[in-house]
Amino acid sequence: MLSLLTATPKLLLAAAVLIRTQTGCKRAYRESENVPKLDLASASFSGDLIPRKYTCDGTGGSPELSWKEVPARTQSLALTVTDPDSPLAFLLGPFVHWVLFDLGPDRRELPESVPTQAQLPDGSRPGTNGFDKIGYGGPCPPGSSPHRYVFDVYALDSKLALPAGATMGEVRKEMRGHVLARGRLVGRYQR
Repeated sequence: MLSLLTATPKLLLAAAVLIRTQTGCKRAYRESENVPKLDLASASFSGDLIPRKYTCDGTGGSPELSWKEVPARTQSLALTVTDPDSPLAFLLGPFVHWVLFDLGPDRRELPESVPTQAQLPDGSRPGTNGFDKIGYGGPCPPGSSPHRYVFDVYALDSKLALPAGATMGEVRKEMRGHVLARGRLVGRYQR
């Protein structure tokens, strides 16, 4: 007979498998791993460190981001920001800090503090983050361990047929088969 101490990790693993299967997160989004790379950068970062200003400990506005040329067939751009070091990432997947989609194909940057409203003046639409809010939600890691924040920008061959407030899962599902290139930037923050 298993003791409670040895059964608990097994129960947690079973629960994680069940939840990930039921929520459609059973496998990581991998399509974009074999596409051309975009150069994604941020003048807001200090090396790979995200300054306090862009976190829940500061003003919480989004950092400046920029990228180089996109493929000629690009019809829109999408952006996601996730925390793979979230305490429940093994169970629920990375914590979502930002989803932004249907940016114009001519865009090469986002300024600091992109507004957190349902429809942006340029026609792009923010999704719902892990805080259950629209737009950017700055890093806010629990405890004192450093966390990685993964910024991904995608060049797509279409616009996404989604309303503002879509979840990252919905955005990634709509992106499937449409990713022409991807840029990645990893920043770190520790409280």
